[in-house]
Amino acid sequence: MVVLVGLLGACQDKNKAGNKGEAKDQWSEIKKKKEVVMGLDDTFVPMGFKNKQGEIVGFDVDLAKAVFKLYGITVKTQPIDWSMKEKELTNGTIDLIWNGYSATPQRRKKVAFSQTYMKNEQILVTPKSSGINQLDKMTGKILGAQNGSSGYDIFVQEEEVLKNKVKDQEAVLYDTFNEGFIDLEAGRIDGLLIDKVYANYYLAKKDQLNDYYLIGNIYQPEDFAVGIRKSDKELQTKLNEGFEQLEKDGSFAKISDKWFGEDVSPK
Repeated sequence: MVVLVGLLGACQDKNKAGNKGEAKDQWSEIKKKKEVVMGLDDTFVPMGFKNKQGEIVGFDVDLAKAVFKLYGITVKTQPIDWSMKEKELTNGTIDLIWNGYSATPQRRKKVAFSQTYMKNEQILVTPKSSGINQLDKMTGKILGAQNGSSGYDIFVQEEEVLKNKVKDQEAVLYDTFNEGFIDLEAGRIDGLLIDKVYANYYLAKKDQLNDYYLIGNIYQPEDFAVGIRKSDKELQTKLNEGFEQLEKDGSFAKISDKWFGEDVSPK
């Protein structure tokens, strides 16, 4: 019995130590390694995506590099399955979720966020040839969305807006928005629920903005912010201080103009 009690006590102490380790602020380790790992969906234009040369580029990538350059830290981009993003963060595979990541109440239960650095909204994209130019015309129609996206989350939560209208009261889910657009163009779905920033950039690059309806004001606007582990208080502070510095010295506006042709700062 004494041996058993001793073993149990040792296991409990080990578990406590493990839990403490999991809750440790990682800023000192990041600073020591001089590297931070940024998790992203590498198809999400123009926030973080692979260019024709296979390099991961984008607004968020440039912004992350600018923030951490202030601290002498290199940003390593790590493509992830977007539906598993919070798990990747918790497991320590990545240090940041930074890729047009909307700070929703549901996500705040799992992760902490930096301050907002950009506004966004979910829109419905439909081909003009379909005649679907308002939500009511989606009744009985097939909707597409990205798995794990904030758009799909709000689609489920606020079912009276769109969910109750579409066929089977469900959406066809895609790993990437690019796959959704392929099906939309092919007529396999009738509408795509998507981030406005993605839709505008994607269609503009393909010179197809005039071929589609972009139906907005569906849900409340969203805040783009950086997702971090709740234990990483110092990292959160450094991110926010970095944003403030880039705002002051004009770097944020310069990066914004490169990707959007305007300053997208919410301030």
